[in-house]
Amino acid sequence: QVQLVESGGGLVQAGGSLRLSCAASGRTFSSYAVGWFRQVPGKEREFVAAIGRNPTTTYYADSVKGRFTVSRDNAKNTVYLQMDNQKHEDTAVYYCAARSRPSPALIEGAYDYWGQGTRVTVSS
Repeated sequence: QVQLVESGGGLVQAGGSLRLSCAASGRTFSSYAVGWFRQVPGKEREFVAAIGRNPTTTYYADSVKGRFTVSRDNAKNTVYLQMDNQKHEDTAVYYCAARSRPSPALIEGAYDYWGQGTRVTVSS
């Protein structure tokens, strides 16, 4: 069983930066792939970024490519999402999710564990 807790959300101006953290319990977290998703009220949750057990394996949605960076610190059982040059359309609740496989995935159904989410608001 893995429990995930997101933090780092808040209010930022367009063009600014935030770093989200996803802290996990569990000694085997380093073997899990982790994804970040986001959801705006009234819309479906969408994929943002993901990282594999091998931290060089990363995927990004086209909408955030070049602006967001996903990374992990296995010693701290934490995965990060660095968000730079933020846009108003990045406003959403951001969720991290983990799957008990080494390879990351782009779809929600591939993930076994989810955090409660952290809200990000980008003012234009």
